Amino acid sequence: MKVVFLGTAAGRPTRTRSLPCIALQFEGETILFDCGENAQRQMISVISPSKIGKIFISHFHGDHYLGLGGLLQTMSLNRRETPLSIYGPQGTIEYLKHYFASGHFGIRFEITLCEIEETTIEEDLYRIRSFPVDHGVATIGFVFEEKEKRGRFLEEKAKSMGIRGKLFSEIEEKGRVDIDGKIITLEEVTGPPRPGRKIVYAADTLPCQKVVEVAHNCDMLLHEGTYLNDEDRHGTYHTTVKEACEIAKKAKVKTLVLTHISQRYEDHEIREEAEKWFPGAVVAEDLMEIEL
Repeated sequence: MKVVFLGTAAGRPTRTRSLPCIALQFEGETILFDCGENAQRQMISVISPSKIGKIFISHFHGDHYLGLGGLLQTMSLNRRETPLSIYGPQGTIEYLKHYFASGHFGIRFEITLCEIEETTIEEDLYRIRSFPVDHGVATIGFVFEEKEKRGRFLEEKAKSMGIRGKLFSEIEEKGRVDIDGKIITLEEVTGPPRPGRKIVYAADTLPCQKVVEVAHNCDMLLHEGTYLNDEDRHGTYHTTVKEACEIAKKAKVKTLVLTHISQRYEDHEIREEAEKWFPGAVVAEDLMEIEL
């Protein structure tokens, strides 16, 4: 599992930061969270657009979705045939239908538009949950949860029960083997189930108790850290670095990654502020990759 930060700026791009876009790579699929301008250029040599199976848009401020049109046209030029699902908050269908009608898009593959608020999308190996946050317009955050994994194979125990040679692959494939009339199941030679990994993306929002709740004990919280102080916020619905760190502490997250960084600050200022309140916090940079 890998998280790739394609865009980490707030509101407008800078020389070093593109607009918000985060890719999660998992078991051969790429899931995109937000799609700001320049997203597809950032993908070159890093992400294959053909592997994007789902796109989640947190809200419809332009910096979070205006890269979508170019990306979809490139997919079409690449002769994509695989259907694509795009998820977003209330208004998604209306906004994107107008967006797609504004020019000669010529999309040649099926696109499904889905409006969600507190919804769970279930897949074989994972689920994605959405939850509302506080940004002044309809905005949602996302929880990616890997489903519980089978326990580790206990090789020594298996050997002590007579499993040898090709029986190892047989019990893995069939879930059981017969040794001299005795059935041994896979559950008998594996440890306890292992919890899956959990990543939470809190898009643009004021400090929000809902984030604390859904991010509890998560492996990684991706949270906006737009401002260094309340004065710079000027009444906008955004979070300061200190507030994001406090949320991470309350939620007892393992790793905090700050993104959506205002152009008014130098990177070292954000890092120094984060270190005061959540030592070890990561300040995202464009094209940074984090493996879990």
